[in-house]
Amino acid sequence: MTTPDLADRTDFENADRGFLAPPEHEKITTADGRVAWDFSDTAFLEGDCPRTVNPSLWRQSQLCARAGLYQVTDGVFQIRGFDLSNMTLIEGDTGVIAVDPLISAECAAAGLALYRRVRGDRPVTGVIYTHSHIDHFGGIRGVLEEGSTAPILAPEGFMAESVAENVYAGTAMLRRGSYYGALGMRRGPEALVSMGLGFTGSGGTQDLVPPTKSITTTGEEATVDGVRFVFQMTPGTEAPSEMNFLLPDHRALCMAENATHTLHNILTLRGALVRDAHVWSHYLGEALGLFADQAEVVFASHHWPTWGAENIRSFLALQRDLYAYLHDQTLRLMNKGYVGAEIAEMIEMPPALQAAWHTHGYYGSVSHNVKAVYQRYLGWYSGHPADLWEHPPVETAKRYVDCMGGVDQVLSKARAYAVDGDLRFAAQLLKHAVFAAPESTEAKSRLADVFEQLGFGAENGTWRNCYLVGAHELRHGVIPTGIHASSLMGALTVPQFFDSLAIRVDGPKAWDLRIVTDWHFTDLDERYRLTLTNGVLSYTALATAGANTPDATFTLTKPQFMTMLAGRGLDGVTVTGDAEVLTALMGVLDEPDPNFPVVTR
Repeated sequence: MTTPDLADRTDFENADRGFLAPPEHEKITTADGRVAWDFSDTAFLEGDCPRTVNPSLWRQSQLCARAGLYQVTDGVFQIRGFDLSNMTLIEGDTGVIAVDPLISAECAAAGLALYRRVRGDRPVTGVIYTHSHIDHFGGIRGVLEEGSTAPILAPEGFMAESVAENVYAGTAMLRRGSYYGALGMRRGPEALVSMGLGFTGSGGTQDLVPPTKSITTTGEEATVDGVRFVFQMTPGTEAPSEMNFLLPDHRALCMAENATHTLHNILTLRGALVRDAHVWSHYLGEALGLFADQAEVVFASHHWPTWGAENIRSFLALQRDLYAYLHDQTLRLMNKGYVGAEIAEMIEMPPALQAAWHTHGYYGSVSHNVKAVYQRYLGWYSGHPADLWEHPPVETAKRYVDCMGGVDQVLSKARAYAVDGDLRFAAQLLKHAVFAAPESTEAKSRLADVFEQLGFGAENGTWRNCYLVGAHELRHGVIPTGIHASSLMGALTVPQFFDSLAIRVDGPKAWDLRIVTDWHFTDLDERYRLTLTNGVLSYTALATAGANTPDATFTLTKPQFMTMLAGRGLDGVTVTGDAEVLTALMGVLDEPDPNFPVVTR
């Protein structure tokens, strides 16, 4: 197997190139005193690699720990190491354009303040969201004040995809995200060292301000504060709604999150729609053809830039081939009858891809990406009839433990496999033991020990985090999730609000209810009929008042609607009909659990 040269310092030179200023303060805090970001958390990475971290991941983590203001090229700057992602600042005629303002407002504001200290107090005259993930828009209120008229550009479909990913399934994704991001875990050689894409996510205030302009076609141009942008649409790649852009007058190419210094995810461990590796590769090839000859530097919203025409071409070509190879070889072996788990063990990457640092799986992995490609085409079912109707995990575990002669026998076998170096199978056995006998502290302790060893050996940052958070949960219980999707609710349209309520309906509890309500939003001049039948909450837009008499009609503003949903009553709301039907409707809404257990049941 070909491996990169640990003595190669090119990435370190590029990560340090253009450095202008370090962070002004050791910590970034919220208005109520919480720590949103602590720059001292990465200080341990200045030392040599310890035995508890994979050397390749240690190297990547050292690179991700760089923090401060950097100049990419004339007029283009980046804030790095203030959050999981980078914020790019592009100087215009009268101010500065902010690209992807991080996860948290406090971190984005601190980054902007550092830029202004070095470059002058320029106003924010535009914002660009490259795609629909929260680490690229959540900190918007740190750069854009209420009432600002600055344009916000985003790819077509941005709002719908942001809501679908961060609100509809947000609770489950955030819980799983707390695993892959090691949120709430200690920082250090035996805990979080990084996520591979960046150090970790910040813990400040998130928001979502809708874009004022959608970019719809490749080749579309826009000028913001005198800066020319040429866009490339890349839907279905790293995000369902995403775009790259060229700054032709700066000869600088932004690849959003489509080409970074890691193998990315076809299906992220926190959960998402399965991405299309074939389309991803295609758009990387298209970017290479469209823009490579017009760029002297390529940068992204994570990691560090690449300079020089030859280096840019090599970087983009290898990234293109990385996703194409995973896609095509998975399909080749799939069509020979192999399932995802088998293909993941069979695939060996080409020597040229193995030899490049930026193709290694620090955030995504060959193993789980291959399974994602399989899932995209063939879904959850392996094709084997025995897999059609398996028992759920706890019931399966009880039966396996019974077949093996009880929990003690399972623990004995797991210990033997672990001693022989087969930690993977030891973990499988111990999972059954924990699920079958949740009261067994020994089973949980043994599984925690195995997870810890798997984590220490992982090159992939998110695999390491999942193993180590799992070990912590087995030993100490759930770490509460500190970020909630509710912080984005204010940006929802009324139909999106209704959709978010529909997925909270406790179906069996609502089977026998039939409730029809009309809603007139006076500030939006919008009318809707909301109907609950058969445990399903559906809505229809109305041009005028409904023809059939509803159980109740509510006349209100969107802010009053949000206040009502928060449980603060109907002050200022005009109600016609039976107001008690609202109590019945709200009574069948379930509350999501942001702290559900993962490794126990």
